[in-house]
Amino acid sequence: MNNPTVWLNGELIALADAKISVLDRGFLFGDGIYEVVPVYRGKPFRLAQHLDRLERSLAEIRIANPYTRAEWEALFARLSATCAADPHSVYVQVTRGVAPRQHTFPKDITPTVFGIATPLTLPGREKVEQGVGAVTHEDRRWLNCHIKSTSLLGNVLMAQYAADHEVQETIQFRDGLLTEASSSNVWVIKHGAMAAPQRDNRILEGIRYGALESFAQECGIAFEERAVSEAEVREADELLITSATKEVLAVVSLDGKPVGDGKPGPVFRALYAAYQRAKEAL
Repeated sequence: MNNPTVWLNGELIALADAKISVLDRGFLFGDGIYEVVPVYRGKPFRLAQHLDRLERSLAEIRIANPYTRAEWEALFARLSATCAADPHSVYVQVTRGVAPRQHTFPKDITPTVFGIATPLTLPGREKVEQGVGAVTHEDRRWLNCHIKSTSLLGNVLMAQYAADHEVQETIQFRDGLLTEASSSNVWVIKHGAMAAPQRDNRILEGIRYGALESFAQECGIAFEERAVSEAEVREADELLITSATKEVLAVVSLDGKPVGDGKPGPVFRALYAAYQRAKEAL
């Protein structure tokens, strides 16, 4: 992986040869969107849902979709084939393109499309079996979090806040309600039932959101999509976080205090097992 093959504007080339203009609006403004698709044994996980979200994000920020659905599927397959590691992930980014610097959208501009496949490092056995820690913070990000934007400074700051406290994640609240973590959706379990915030502009609906909802149904776990208060989070029996790179993890301490009995609980174990079964079924 010292010099992997990448996709840039219609070509597969060596990463060392991939160059973009300093006037690319992704560089100047973070004017773009992205997707990350995990691949297990050569099979992408929930690719259709990832492509649905990619298309929604492009439409939300008014970038003309450069490819058809079939062309996107072919591109993900071509990129996946460049990486021998199992599992791996395929990252694709689309920016508005190159133009003289101005805030308004330029006319007749061609989007920049970049893609790369890299090994996917999943959480180790210790994190799965013992759980992870998290801290909390006010959610200070913009109010279009449902767009998978490349403008991730707010998320970067919250990820670093967690790193500064030597824990896995920062769980955020806006106006006393749970939103999400720096790069994860958050799930709250009380008395064996699970709740998560509504899928609206305050959170990015992770592809694992729909996956965990279906796993809960499979496991007979009651699930409700609704406003979740900060008090509910702090009084939860279990807290879970999900993302493409984390899959599903149990949060066993929050701001230095144990969540429940301080160990991964039965709902986590059931959903983690369901996630592994879904991967095996690809």
